[in-house]
Amino acid sequence: MTDARATIGPAAERVRRQLLDQIQHGLLRPGERLGAERDLATSMGVSRSTMRQALAALESAGAVRRVPGRGGGTFVRSQKVERDLSRVVGVPALLRAQGMTSGSRIISTGITEADEETAASLGLGAGAFVIDVVRIRLADGSPISLEHVRLPAERFPQLLDLPLGGSLYDLLEEHYDTVPGEAEEHIEVVPASDDQASILGTETDAALLSITRTTRDPDGEVFEFSHDLFRADRTVISVRTPAAPRSERSGRVVALRPRLKP
Repeated sequence: MTDARATIGPAAERVRRQLLDQIQHGLLRPGERLGAERDLATSMGVSRSTMRQALAALESAGAVRRVPGRGGGTFVRSQKVERDLSRVVGVPALLRAQGMTSGSRIISTGITEADEETAASLGLGAGAFVIDVVRIRLADGSPISLEHVRLPAERFPQLLDLPLGGSLYDLLEEHYDTVPGEAEEHIEVVPASDDQASILGTETDAALLSITRTTRDPDGEVFEFSHDLFRADRTVISVRTPAAPRSERSGRVVALRPRLKP
């Protein structure tokens, strides 16, 4: 692919660098709308065609996105979140490690009878109850994921009396001496429903990363069954796998499969 910077003139390159510097130093925030092309050109002392070249180069590099139409414009693109599957870590810690501000909006909490899938995943008997928590996770103030967590109610009494806006893993460690030992996660790509798109601030049918997780404590007992929907345009999945001895090496395929609407 051709580097967009190689196709623009020196004036456009100067403008590109100035705008990129403002983005990288936080003077232009993710999601912020830049001024009109004409106003930007005037303020930076260049022609509209030069400004157009600079914005095209920034868009090609993924620093901004341009939305056509009367309500559109040029917007600073949000930083992508790296979701490292090699570690079991809560979203707040994940975001903090990447220099982002973490936030939550609680949609619902309650205690309910486990459905068949939840009971099987948590190893619960028929009629067992679970703590059910649904939250929106925010990265720098913008929705990044929709999180649905279910925990055995008997194991974590009075959990709903605690503040649930931060890390559940921190609460479980502090109040119930429970920490994750390992997690099994299944990932696929799904289209956003109307409600999910509205909650996550994206378009209907936009790609979401659906992550179903079963988490065990260090003794091997399952204590969490959850389902997260991450905005695919703002999330990068990474896996760090140590090399096995040559005699034990075998191939492994990780696939993201689209789920078609019925």
